[in-house]
Amino acid sequence: MDVSHIALLLLILVCMVSHSALINFCCGKTYPESPVLELGQSFTATCVLSEDGMRETGATAKDIFWVFRNTRVPEELYTRINDSAVSVTVNVTRELENPLKCSVLARFPSHTREVRNVHGLFFAVGYPPEKPDNLSCVVLQSGKGLSCTMTCFWNPGERDPILNTTYTLLVNTTVNGEKYRAAARRDRGSVVFGVYPMFTVLNISVEVENPLGKVRSDVLILDSEDIVKTDPPKVKVVSEVGFPTSLIVRWEHPIDEVYITLKYNIRYCPAGAHMWSQVPPSDLVGGIKSFRLQYLEPYTDYVVQVRCMQEEGHGYWSEWSRNVSTRMPESEPSSPPDLWRIITWSEGSPERRVRLIWKRPVHSNGRILGYNLTIRTGNRSEHVALSSSAAEYVLEKVKHAILVELTAYNSEGSSPRAQLRVPRANQEPSSVKTVTRQPLDEGLWVGWEYAPPSPAEFVLDWVSVSNGTVDWKRVPGSSNYTVLTGALQPLERYNISVSPVWQGTPGRTVSTQAYLRQGRPSEGPSVKLKQSGKTEVQLVWEEPPLVSLNGFITNYTVFCRTEDVVKSVVLPPSDRSYTLKGLSGSTKYVVHVMVSTVAGSKSGLEFTFRTLKYASGEIELIVVLVCLGFLFFTVLTVLLGINKKEMIKKHIWPQVPDPSNSTIANWSPDYPSRPETPKEGSLTDVSVVEVDVFEKKSLGEEDKTSLPLKKDKYLSEEHSSGIGGSSCMSSPRQSVSDSDEGDSGQTTASTVQYSSVVASGYKGQTPGQPPPPVFARSESTQPLLGSEEHQDEPCQAHSYPRNPYFKRPRAADEGATPPLNLRQIEIPEHGSGSLGFCSAEEGSQQSTPTAEAGHAEGPAGSAPSYMPQRTGYRPQRGGPQAVTAEQLSRDY
Repeated sequence: MDVSHIALLLLILVCMVSHSALINFCCGKTYPESPVLELGQSFTATCVLSEDGMRETGATAKDIFWVFRNTRVPEELYTRINDSAVSVTVNVTRELENPLKCSVLARFPSHTREVRNVHGLFFAVGYPPEKPDNLSCVVLQSGKGLSCTMTCFWNPGERDPILNTTYTLLVNTTVNGEKYRAAARRDRGSVVFGVYPMFTVLNISVEVENPLGKVRSDVLILDSEDIVKTDPPKVKVVSEVGFPTSLIVRWEHPIDEVYITLKYNIRYCPAGAHMWSQVPPSDLVGGIKSFRLQYLEPYTDYVVQVRCMQEEGHGYWSEWSRNVSTRMPESEPSSPPDLWRIITWSEGSPERRVRLIWKRPVHSNGRILGYNLTIRTGNRSEHVALSSSAAEYVLEKVKHAILVELTAYNSEGSSPRAQLRVPRANQEPSSVKTVTRQPLDEGLWVGWEYAPPSPAEFVLDWVSVSNGTVDWKRVPGSSNYTVLTGALQPLERYNISVSPVWQGTPGRTVSTQAYLRQGRPSEGPSVKLKQSGKTEVQLVWEEPPLVSLNGFITNYTVFCRTEDVVKSVVLPPSDRSYTLKGLSGSTKYVVHVMVSTVAGSKSGLEFTFRTLKYASGEIELIVVLVCLGFLFFTVLTVLLGINKKEMIKKHIWPQVPDPSNSTIANWSPDYPSRPETPKEGSLTDVSVVEVDVFEKKSLGEEDKTSLPLKKDKYLSEEHSSGIGGSSCMSSPRQSVSDSDEGDSGQTTASTVQYSSVVASGYKGQTPGQPPPPVFARSESTQPLLGSEEHQDEPCQAHSYPRNPYFKRPRAADEGATPPLNLRQIEIPEHGSGSLGFCSAEEGSQQSTPTAEAGHAEGPAGSAPSYMPQRTGYRPQRGGPQAVTAEQLSRDY
């Protein structure tokens, strides 16, 4: 019994004692006491009430019930034996918990009820021991002899007994009848002899026991020498110069031959290989200590191991000796280099780029020092010496057929020659029709179809699209598929080509692309705006870099988002642009493109744009329509002006009557018309734009005396008081208004009035009774003509009143000569320009300024006639201007 089992038993005992102390038992007992139960079997326990207990508790068998610790056993498992005994039968499982208690429901005279524990038991569960089998023993070597300890091994069974179980190894010898008994572990044990009994028959068995039973294994009967196992021999290998394919193996006997005679076994393999080659046992007999291995590869590292056992075949093989390795001597290469080509065509040109690639000879038999390359084109040859590190040679602009030869050499000699023909362009024989591929767990499956006859072989080459690394493989001509393994990388795209080969001449190549394993793209496409409009835009994008695709593109998805609305469209992998239609004008949109493979998708960066407010051509159309409308309006206006010229002229420029043809000089409201016409130089009529009724004011004496002194000046400058004769009349002035008194006179700013006042008397003549002046008026709405703008400056220099308005003398004033009243004249602004005139009150018939102006006299006995004449106007800037009486007096 080992230490762990003893500790377990002590723990169970402590638990039983502690539980017994805690539980109060009374009035009965349970059977059996502390049993060991076998798992899976039925167990029956019985509870019996004592007579004293029945009297004390007033309970009978009907009041008994069973409890596994805190779990009550169902009553259907109870069996009532009599009025004082009840049994319970349960199936033993690991879920049953200690202890199993028998309890009763006590009935006291006070009519109270109480649960009392009658008795309880503690139990253990487990399995009975199993019979050991497959018993074997061995005796190992100790020094140069055998050990005194024999170790045996057996199979104890698959089931754990759970209970404390003991194992004992029993050995009996037949020579002297000695018996050896030794405690063992569950699956092994050892017996120590004083001296190992050689040439003796041994009887060996194992005994197993626990509380549920005891069992013994079958007896193993064997000879003591049949269980001997020696140590492996010490081995040494030697390679000989001049023998590059053979190797000598030497070893020593591990044990004295006094005990046993040994035989040996040898195995070897190239370093790093997993398949061993073994020397036939029949070649290793007779107690030999060396052996020569032949037909090995030159310049190759080999590993050798040796083991031994009894020659008669008894006992056990020793362990293999430690690995012993050596390198074989060099020899000239026995195989040619593996030569191939990769052809790249130039677009629109018959020239090709031929990339020659090769691998070192499979049987190089030494360290390759270099390569000799020969290129033959027709009758011309080119020889190239290449270093041992070279693995390719590129020929540019190849048009004709070429023959390539390649040899490798080492310190012992050159290899056989490898040949490869590159036919002329478009003259390669065709055989392969289609190529298919399928990724597998162990590699990439490639299949092809070809037309007979079958070539000598097929060559499959695969080139990495991203970094250009290349590899190839040769397959027999009878095959139509293969699995590519080796340096294929996942997420890497390869160009796979299949070429038939007839006696060193490759045929036409058929290619496809493949991935060993595809993945999710690591980079999305970047979208740009190619063409923008009001309701549609054209998006363009480039395919993501090949290194970031990680697979074949299955589709593109274009996403367009505005505010909370997202739309998408799926496009084939060949598309690189898309036109979004039905957009809103002057609206912000966010777009991005997602690229997908079979393993997943990746979105590119978002691109934000705003649609145009006007579509293409809308602005031009608006401009054209506006221009056409303006042109139409202009043409219509011109045509209307031409057709309605006279009417427009009347409204804009009314016809002004010619004063020279006017009969106003012959008309007066108070006197009959006079046929006399004024002479040249006489005072002309006064032209008035606005007529005010002025109150008369007397001139001072200084003014009266100064008037005759200035008459010659005005006559000499040919100033007249009429419309046409005075430059003062044509100067742009404000309208005449009365700023001093507000009498009953009124201002007519919109009417041009032509008035004539015919003065009586002649120059220097003072008639005794002057006749009343003839007053003539012509009203017209025509604006004045601007024909005297050049006379503006003289008027400003003299600053005298213009267009004096000669009023008719009132009836009260007739018969007297009234003084000349000069009033201040304010010239208001009239539109953008206004008519300016001089004005003065009418004086006496002999002292009026116009009568004394020195005009030509008329016929005797008649007064000069002042005819209305047309005058002009021009715009004048500035505000109202005033002419004072003092200025008029000074001028006159």
